[in-house]
Amino acid sequence: MPIPSPTLGPLEDRGDAVLVVGAGPAGLAAARALRARGLSYDHVDRHGVGGIWDIEAPGSPMYEAAHFISSRTLSGFEGFPMPADYPDYPHHRQVLAYLRSFADAYDLTDRVETGVEVRDVDRSGDRWQVTLTDGRRREYAGIVCCSGAQWFPVLPDLPGEFAGELRHSNTYRSADEVRGRRVLVVGGGNSGCDIAVDAARTADRVLLSMRRGYWFIPKHVFGRPSDVFAAGGPHLPVRLQQKVFGWVLNLLNGRPERWGLQKPDHRLFETHPVLNSNLFLALQHGDVEPRPAIRSVDGHRVVFTDGQEAEVDTIIAATGYRHAVPYAQRFLGSDQHPDLYLTSFSRQYEGLFGIGFTETNSGAFKHFDALAQMIASHLDDRRNRPEQYRGFRQFIADDTPDLTGGLSFDSSARHQGYVDADALTRYRAAVGRRFGWRLQTGTRRDLAGVRS
Repeated sequence: MPIPSPTLGPLEDRGDAVLVVGAGPAGLAAARALRARGLSYDHVDRHGVGGIWDIEAPGSPMYEAAHFISSRTLSGFEGFPMPADYPDYPHHRQVLAYLRSFADAYDLTDRVETGVEVRDVDRSGDRWQVTLTDGRRREYAGIVCCSGAQWFPVLPDLPGEFAGELRHSNTYRSADEVRGRRVLVVGGGNSGCDIAVDAARTADRVLLSMRRGYWFIPKHVFGRPSDVFAAGGPHLPVRLQQKVFGWVLNLLNGRPERWGLQKPDHRLFETHPVLNSNLFLALQHGDVEPRPAIRSVDGHRVVFTDGQEAEVDTIIAATGYRHAVPYAQRFLGSDQHPDLYLTSFSRQYEGLFGIGFTETNSGAFKHFDALAQMIASHLDDRRNRPEQYRGFRQFIADDTPDLTGGLSFDSSARHQGYVDADALTRYRAAVGRRFGWRLQTGTRRDLAGVRS
């Protein structure tokens, strides 16, 4: 029997306030930027501060072995670096502690109304009407959608009937769940590779199926975190970078084909980078066995495109997510890549913004932070510099920047809205200069340390 919809309450006019939806890293960055400028906002989250980094949050894709894939050095928010005693690649619980300390330091925590979910968003004139799942209704001057991009998993259509357990990687929590089982992990992204290595600690057998070849970047290059090494140069033309760093990777790892993986069918950097230093060791030890794509499934038997067969108890599909925003999807366009200028501003609907839907080849937190600063600056212009505000709205209506950075990104669905981090950073800075925007982070309270 369906659960009845709650009785709708009266519409509460929140004046010039905007609503920030989600209290993960994107939502916290937005809240800090708005608060620093004295802009009125409400902040809601269905669970609590931390977003996907809280493994206890229902639907979180986090698993016990998960670590950051960008380095501590380059991943902190402006003015609030990650603690120096963190490892190069912090554990997910350390990342959560960092986020919660950030929220405390800028007095954001108590402003988050937790246990509150947005049911629907509608537009009336230039106002945004929000209905919450408990039936409350509010009207705002704007909406900042920061509800995340990893909540709606995509499961593959298996070619046949599988008699075992099929689950998406977002349900995986620890290797204890697959102890003694024959496991097939499907997908060559960061989660798929991490989970395959982790599961091999307890599983009877682990196979890793990939439809294509990928480039694998170790987490350290010549003793330095890979992103720190890359940021330090040398800064070469794109085609030369691909050639030089491709040669370096093959020198460090050996060619992927040497370990039974497919040869990459694209140039380096043209798909989302896979940072993993453990997969090659697991392949070398035989702890993880590589396989190509699945040809057919019948009961527990899986046949691969190279003709090999295996009996499998559990299939873990690390096959990605839809960037769905159910409460506002009709205003955002595609549920794979919302149609937003510089990944954050709606061209069509004034007052509609998004942070956290950026797919790029670098760590995300600094991009979230910089985009939050842009959104808050634009909203500040609405209050204090209306001509500048209107000028930006007119500017983005026709501005279509090339954010590829000279790379020919893969044609897969994931990469349709992909951007190059350096290109996004440069263009974002140019737009900020054009409209006279300045960084404002507000006053930070000194804390004794990051909460564990």
